[in-house]
Amino acid sequence: MSQPFVLGVDLDGTCADFYGGLRPIAAEWLGVSEQSLGNEFSWDLPEWGVAQAPGGYPKLHQFAVLQRDLFRVLKPMPGAPQVLRRLSDMGVRIRIITHRLLIKNFHRVAVQQTVDWLDGHDIPYWDLCFLADKAAVGADLYVEDSPRNVEQLRREGHATIVFTSPTNRNLPGPRADTWDQVFQMVRAAMAEGRQRD
Repeated sequence: MSQPFVLGVDLDGTCADFYGGLRPIAAEWLGVSEQSLGNEFSWDLPEWGVAQAPGGYPKLHQFAVLQRDLFRVLKPMPGAPQVLRRLSDMGVRIRIITHRLLIKNFHRVAVQQTVDWLDGHDIPYWDLCFLADKAAVGADLYVEDSPRNVEQLRREGHATIVFTSPTNRNLPGPRADTWDQVFQMVRAAMAEGRQRD
């Protein structure tokens, strides 16, 4: 029996609209209007003034998860649940790989919110991995938005689709702007794999 095709899927900025969900919380935490937080930003949100605030991004992240249930209330990226269900129905093994255990002492809350979110949006997955080194768990193809993660995965020889966000516009393709494009790219990778077999 042939091995299933494994798709390694990042959550924040890829499946979940992380920045859209964080924006109103960041505005509250910073004491500014939501409209003042621009749509063009880099990884640790210095453009929003987060780096200059007491505690910087780690404190904002802690507030967002512990006081505002961030990982439970995020909206899915358009099409993500539907495409992942279609891929799962085609036999793709969905492996969620996320680095949400970013800050110590609230892992239980982060994990519980993540499971609630995935199940609440009927997102299928076989594996749920919380770790920074995404290559460590292996996949045939990855979908990722973090520039650092994309570069590391590619440096280690792993096929990776960049899911477009303001933080990664400088990275070369393959790139997907929508989940429909992800679907087409995964289907093409599966067909290529079958030809090699």
